Amino acid sequence: MAFQKTPEPYYRFPERTGGEQLSCQHCQQPLHGQRFVERDGRPCCTRCYEKIVANSCADCKKPIGCGSKELHHEGKYWHEACFRCYHCSRSLANDSFSIKNERIICSKCLPRTDASTCHGCKRAIKPGTKSFEYAGSHWHERCFTCHRCLKEIGSESFVPRGDDIYCVSCNQKKFSQHCTHCKKPITSGGVSYKEEPWHTECFICKTCRKPLGGQQFTGHENSLYCAECYGTFIAKKCGACRMPVTGFGGAEVVTYEERQWHKDCFKCRKCYGSLANKRFVTHNRDVYCSDCGKNL
Repeated sequence: MAFQKTPEPYYRFPERTGGEQLSCQHCQQPLHGQRFVERDGRPCCTRCYEKIVANSCADCKKPIGCGSKELHHEGKYWHEACFRCYHCSRSLANDSFSIKNERIICSKCLPRTDASTCHGCKRAIKPGTKSFEYAGSHWHERCFTCHRCLKEIGSESFVPRGDDIYCVSCNQKKFSQHCTHCKKPITSGGVSYKEEPWHTECFICKTCRKPLGGQQFTGHENSLYCAECYGTFIAKKCGACRMPVTGFGGAEVVTYEERQWHKDCFKCRKCYGSLANKRFVTHNRDVYCSDCGKNL
């Protein structure tokens, strides 16, 4: 509701002369030949008036001197120049106004203060305008956009990140882990191998395409193989039994030059004694213990 102000100016009185002794009621300074103000029929010098008697401006907090025009409303006082709209600073000395949250607001700015403020552009959201609300904040429809691609969210799903919001696609691209194999974001689940993330459906044997989760597997030249395919197509064959040497299950392997043996197969070709951790000699791609080797 707007109120019409009624200014109450104080006036300086002309100089008084004569035989009577006239002095300030506060400081007792003689007022003969001086300017002064009468208040409630008692004289007051201009200095004491501004220091003791004058009202303080509700805006600038300075005294409203006896030479100034004073405006008042509901027990508060203003200089004429200080009585202006909080938002547009327009003078309201001769205009209607309202008081909201102890602030003076002109009739033009009042509707904007009743509207919500857009969290994006910081402008008022006019009544009847389509808007969005989330976590106590409001947005114009055009301002409720993804922080990364700036696409309007509308009724689509979104992900909040601090003070920003992201569409699902941009959130995945910016914040989700990406599969080592296909390079696409991992939105749920996944497998970690050597501290690298994989989609479960990408974590498969290169040869037979069987999922490797929970299965024995090994890596070879940046590819993954199940135990069966590794033994069939990749692993070297034992120099004795000709079966694959995989090392799975903690099985020990003996390697010499380009050949490999199962530890239990690494035996002297003549006496069949184990050669594991012992000296040996080779002849025609066979291995012999030191004793048998002397008779070759």
